[in-house]
Amino acid sequence: MTKKILFICTANRMRSATAEKIYQNDVRFEVSSAGTHPSADTVLDEKLLAWADAIVVMEKAHRNFIRKNFPEMYQQKRIVCLYIPDEYGYMEESLVEILRIKFEDVYQKGLLGA
Repeated sequence: MTKKILFICTANRMRSATAEKIYQNDVRFEVSSAGTHPSADTVLDEKLLAWADAIVVMEKAHRNFIRKNFPEMYQQKRIVCLYIPDEYGYMEESLVEILRIKFEDVYQKGLLGA
């Protein structure tokens, strides 16, 4: 069974959009992405959170945003932080590399759930 992963950053233009792009054809996952800012390309909402089996945020601030704005989802969902700062461009080679390393580490350690 494929795991539904929701990647979250601030604007959904660089980090989470890159993560969605690099994992969109991975048979292990069904992926989507969103941003916490009102101007994000796809704004995070309860429907997206409900869809996800696991939520992967780029910074602690994104986890805090979910806790504050979606407290029930925060309690129900597995949320993992990759600690990737907002200093990369979309599909930037170094961002792709760090996303793959950190996300695969989280996946291999079973932090996304069963």
